[in-house]
Amino acid sequence: MICPRFVFMDCLDNRGSAKAGPSVLYLLLFCVIFGLLNESKLNYMHIKVGQKAPDFTLYDTEKQTFTLSEWEGKKNILILFFPMAFTGVCTKELCSIRDQYNHYNTDHLQVIGISVDSVFSLQKFKEEQHYQFPLLSDFNKTVSTAYGCIYESFTPMDMKGVSKRSAFLIDKKGLVQYAEVLENAGDLPDFEAIDKKIAELSSFL
Repeated sequence: MICPRFVFMDCLDNRGSAKAGPSVLYLLLFCVIFGLLNESKLNYMHIKVGQKAPDFTLYDTEKQTFTLSEWEGKKNILILFFPMAFTGVCTKELCSIRDQYNHYNTDHLQVIGISVDSVFSLQKFKEEQHYQFPLLSDFNKTVSTAYGCIYESFTPMDMKGVSKRSAFLIDKKGLVQYAEVLENAGDLPDFEAIDKKIAELSSFL
């Protein structure tokens, strides 16, 4: 990146006075904007298929830790980020997983749900809906940020740092095999495409 400070120094004459010309201001403005965009990219990474999945450790509703890398060589992991416990679409999505639990929990596949809700809220949510799979609390929002699936502002109430509804399928090598981040919280992941990818991974067993 071109540093605005050095550009500014180049825009001075030998006596230290600013050189005239609107192009100088345009160049400085470009450098500042470019720097801000780069900073934004560092904070909000976009996960791509084929890359190493960001590792993480989070607490589940039993107050036990779940570390992604510990599953390498054991199972493929389907990660479902969802905005908020007890809301309509989130409940519908996770209940569909519950009702097909034998499909999404096998010797070679483990499904987990992640939201920024507290462990205590997720525990109540899991108990009421009888979910058989782990729900993890990303209360500090670090994992949602690392996976590029967090709202800067959510709903007209301007709630900060809520997970976007997203799906990531991680293989036994820790590589991302499917990635989907939804901007509209009312939409559901493409489970048909997810199931197809799960079947492909199963064929290599």
